[in-house]
Amino acid sequence: MTISRPEIAGRLFGVPLAIDAGKAAAIVEALGPRILGEDHVVVANASAVDHEAFAKGRPSAGRLGDRTGRSYDRDRVPVYDMVGNVAVIPVEGSLVHKGNYVGASSGRTSYQGLQAQIIRASRDPQVAGVAFEIDSFGGEVAGLFETAAMISELSKMKPTLSILTDHALSAGYALASASRQIVMPAHGSIGSIGAISLHADKSCELEKKGVRVTVLRAGKRKAEVNPFEPLSEEAAAAELAALERIRASFAEAVGRHRGRRFNAAQALATEAASFDGADAVALGLADAVGHANSAFDEFVRELAR
Repeated sequence: MTISRPEIAGRLFGVPLAIDAGKAAAIVEALGPRILGEDHVVVANASAVDHEAFAKGRPSAGRLGDRTGRSYDRDRVPVYDMVGNVAVIPVEGSLVHKGNYVGASSGRTSYQGLQAQIIRASRDPQVAGVAFEIDSFGGEVAGLFETAAMISELSKMKPTLSILTDHALSAGYALASASRQIVMPAHGSIGSIGAISLHADKSCELEKKGVRVTVLRAGKRKAEVNPFEPLSEEAAAAELAALERIRASFAEAVGRHRGRRFNAAQALATEAASFDGADAVALGLADAVGHANSAFDEFVRELAR
């Protein structure tokens, strides 16, 4: 077996992901054969969703010191679109920690880019409010809660509104929950408050091919999760415990952001389910069902007054 796409494999397997299971299945089914060297790869107990994000470009790492924002300032390029006195910040596609760009690039939005936009929106006197246009099935945990906290702080300073143009699942919902209000379409989806991790076990296939990989480790838990050995009960339990801690942190963050409308206990009680518009509003995950353009136009009019 040859891992032909190690950078992508490292983002998919053996790491905690705040991503909807359907999106994970779509990624694995699309890229798994190239990554794992198989003709067909499926994810058990999950149906793939068809969700293609936007734009072109290539991200680069390094976000300390607001590198992304300073580069845009230096070139005098605005980091968000303005409609009246409302800044529009899109949150689209898969969410990743680092990426020295603003907006969606190659189907990914980076927390690094979002933070640059949030910082500038908070201190820009021309920005009276911020609309987050959200259509995402989630992404990486790294950088997520920090970015959501920044949106929460922005929401204390200026009116914010998250408008779903279809989906806000997992990490996408963590960000949406930090705005003052959430409007979603009737047949959109929201929630998936949890975390997952993927593990590919290639040991049986290697044995059939007459290949035996020996993992030599200094330290009992070194490389305990790898594709060459079955996942031990101990390693699986440790991974599940880590994911449960992430889910608890996720629920606590949502509870802080939504307050009495939808607290941490209610978030945990969803067991990472997703909901459509009517059910989401009834439970308190969202505030209203409506058309995206109408909700945005009303938000602009209110702030213009």
